[in-house]
Amino acid sequence: MTSPDVPADARDDATGRTAPAPGPALDPTPATTAARVLVQALAALGVEDAVLAPGSRSAPLAYAFADASLPDGARPAGAPSIRLHVRVDERSAAFLALGLARSTGRPVPVVTTSGTAVANLHPAVLEAHHAGVPLLLLTADRPHELRGTGANQTTQQPGMFATAVRLTLDLPAPVGLPSEPRDARHAAARAVAAATGARTGDPGPVHVDLAFREPLVPGDAPWPEPSAAGLALVGGRPAPGGPSTGAVPAVLEAARAAATTPAARRRGGRPTVVVAGDGAGPVARRVAEANAWPLLAEPSSGARGGPDAIAAYRLLLADDRLGGAVRRVVVLGRPTLSRPVQRLLARDDVEVVVVAPRGAAWVDAARSADEVLLEPPARMRSGRLRGPDGWLEAWLAADAAAAEAIDAVLAAPVGGPRSRGGQRVSGPALAAAVAEASRPQDALVVGSSNPVRDLDLLARWDAPPLVLANRGLAGIDGTVSTAAGVALGLPDRRTRAFLGDLTFLHDVGGLLRGPLEPRVDLQLVVANDDGGSIFATLEPGEPARGAHFERVFGTAHGVDLAALCAAYGVRHTRVTDVEALAPALASPGTGLSLVEVRVDRAGRRPLGERLAAEVGSAVARALR
Repeated sequence: MTSPDVPADARDDATGRTAPAPGPALDPTPATTAARVLVQALAALGVEDAVLAPGSRSAPLAYAFADASLPDGARPAGAPSIRLHVRVDERSAAFLALGLARSTGRPVPVVTTSGTAVANLHPAVLEAHHAGVPLLLLTADRPHELRGTGANQTTQQPGMFATAVRLTLDLPAPVGLPSEPRDARHAAARAVAAATGARTGDPGPVHVDLAFREPLVPGDAPWPEPSAAGLALVGGRPAPGGPSTGAVPAVLEAARAAATTPAARRRGGRPTVVVAGDGAGPVARRVAEANAWPLLAEPSSGARGGPDAIAAYRLLLADDRLGGAVRRVVVLGRPTLSRPVQRLLARDDVEVVVVAPRGAAWVDAARSADEVLLEPPARMRSGRLRGPDGWLEAWLAADAAAAEAIDAVLAAPVGGPRSRGGQRVSGPALAAAVAEASRPQDALVVGSSNPVRDLDLLARWDAPPLVLANRGLAGIDGTVSTAAGVALGLPDRRTRAFLGDLTFLHDVGGLLRGPLEPRVDLQLVVANDDGGSIFATLEPGEPARGAHFERVFGTAHGVDLAALCAAYGVRHTRVTDVEALAPALASPGTGLSLVEVRVDRAGRRPLGERLAAEVGSAVARALR
């Protein structure tokens, strides 16, 4: 029996039961609204650039970012301003975002559709993970109920990147509930905080998996009003004030007591060097100069240059009076270029002090660190730990002698004089020319393998350019796209990329840019030795192992780079002699251009051996 005070139109005619009171009307295009709210939130959290690879399931995000990229006056009301970059290949898109994030320091989203598109992000994710770059992976997905059913283009996307991301958010498909905008803003705040390391001091990639149901295209509804509801303001990480190790209190007290002994106070006279790896920053140079310590800085350390920098350090470490005399190494950044440096860090007679200001882990490949600090201690910053008398002067004298020897070797003919034209180019000579052409206000992106190692030996900068390299995992993946991202992120700097031919071919798709995309002003300098000459300098390149070298290590390709550039509409210049190098590098012009420098591969191993021998002899004479 129904209650007499219930209106007749509220009763179910079939059962006589009371029907539920009608709720608020659901949003007819919840995917569009969710994408728009997310884009608003990301802009409010400091996102200025986004990279998109096209797809169907990601259409809500594509439309939202496209609206946000419109110029003032054309953008819909409620849409924020975000620069959008579109690439057809997800791997190139991810590395473009990586370059943008590295050059600006801001988190950069990369948007993909579902399925294999997500997997193509993995190389850039790994690089961002190890290099600490704030990358936001916005991957569209099918609704949760379709997982495991064999539905088209559907796989288990959350968890795909495992421990390589700082955070994974698996967001269900919105249905239009009133609480969903707040939830989306909250998720954006968590994602950006994790990517930037706001609370952890450990920036890196974050995966936000976004399920969407049809309709995937917007209707007639306007953009929602911007709101701060759910958009938490996450404070930065406080300055460290507690113990910098995980030792128990008794161990800490013992260490403090030992530090006050006369022997400890005399430690300042220990022969010490500063090793500055990738991303070390200017603090490495300040520490070295405060204590008159030799500075062994990789090109992408951010510390290369100044009066204490030792350019030929990897060859000088072989000398017993220099490398052999080191008793303490202060390590900043991520050193990965040099085997002599790794051997130094592994020695039992060397104290290793690692300065690692962020993250739970620290760099210690040799497992030999004696002390791990969040920042250089006061005694190190104030210069109270100077080395023995003449310590730095000996390194500087040896480095000057090494520079003269290296220049003399590189000035000698490579493979004999050319029949016409000038002297043929070697890889190290090209690196020297690139270093000379790079001004302090420039940005230089360096590829892995020989280019970064040649630059490490030859660059003699007092005021270096901004040097960036994908040294998180030191792969050759995505270098062209990374360089394009750096150029787009730093439009006021002249940007050049120095890379080998295999690195270039591995990411040749990075040249592809649609006619509606922003122009990239970037000069690519490609050392073309028709293969992988770095292997000639390693064990596979030993003469006794030559039977299989060319096929499985040398990997000659025979690609016509000029024809390849023509297909992509990229200006191409070929250089075959040393004399033409400086003019080709000096005026890159606007847009995307490539300078192909033909370098000798057959002589790479003998040249390296000759450089080491001549430097050894020159240093022996200088240190008599």
